[in-house]
Amino acid sequence: MTNLIADIKIPDSKLAVEAAELVREHADDLLWNHSNRVFLFAAMNGNLNQMKYDAELLYISSLFHDLGLTPAFRSPDKRFEVDGANAARDFLKSRGVPEQSIRLVWDAVALHTTIGIVEYKETEVALMNFGVGYDVVGKNFEDISSAARQEIVQAFPRNEFKHKILHAFLEGFKHKPETTYGTINADICEALLPEYKRPNFCNHVLHSQWDE
Repeated sequence: MTNLIADIKIPDSKLAVEAAELVREHADDLLWNHSNRVFLFAAMNGNLNQMKYDAELLYISSLFHDLGLTPAFRSPDKRFEVDGANAARDFLKSRGVPEQSIRLVWDAVALHTTIGIVEYKETEVALMNFGVGYDVVGKNFEDISSAARQEIVQAFPRNEFKHKILHAFLEGFKHKPETTYGTINADICEALLPEYKRPNFCNHVLHSQWDE
C-alpha cells in the first residue's frame, strides 16, 4: 500500500501500523476500505481548511470507528460505536498512550454517528465525523475535488459500497436492535429487520409509571 494518496500521508508510526494490522485482521474489505477512505477524506478536509490535527490519532480513530460491527468486537448489549471505542481504548492503553489521547480517540469513535454534537468536538473528532459523512452519504460532496476522490477510491475501492454498507451495519447490531434507539441506526433496523418496530419516545413519556 502506497504511503501517499491524494497528497495525504498515511501514518506509518509503529502505533499506526499495529492499529492497521489489528483492524485488517478483523475487518473485511468493505470496512477496511471504508475506514481508510474516512481517514483520507477527513485529513484532506483538515488540510483544505488549514486545521491543525494529530494525523496519527485521526488515522487510528478512523480505523477503529466501525470495528464494533465485527464479530470479534461486537458486544451483546452496547451500541456498536461504544464497542469500537472500547476496542480502541484497550489497544491504546496496552501501548502506553497518554490518557488524554485515549479519551480523544474514544470520543471520535463513540460519537461518530451523533450528528449535531460530534462536529463541535475536538478537531480530530469533528474531522473523523466529516470523513464518515462524506463517505457514507456524500455530505459536503463538492468540498473535495473529483480528482482527489478518484485517487482515494482507486486506492480503496467502494465496490458497491452504497448497497452493501447498510447490510454490514445491520449485521453488527441485528442481535441487539434496542441499542439503536434514538440513533440513525434505528433507520437501518426499520428498513431491513423484519418485524422491528421503532420505539417512540413520546410513548415512553406518556406511559411511564408516573401518575402525572
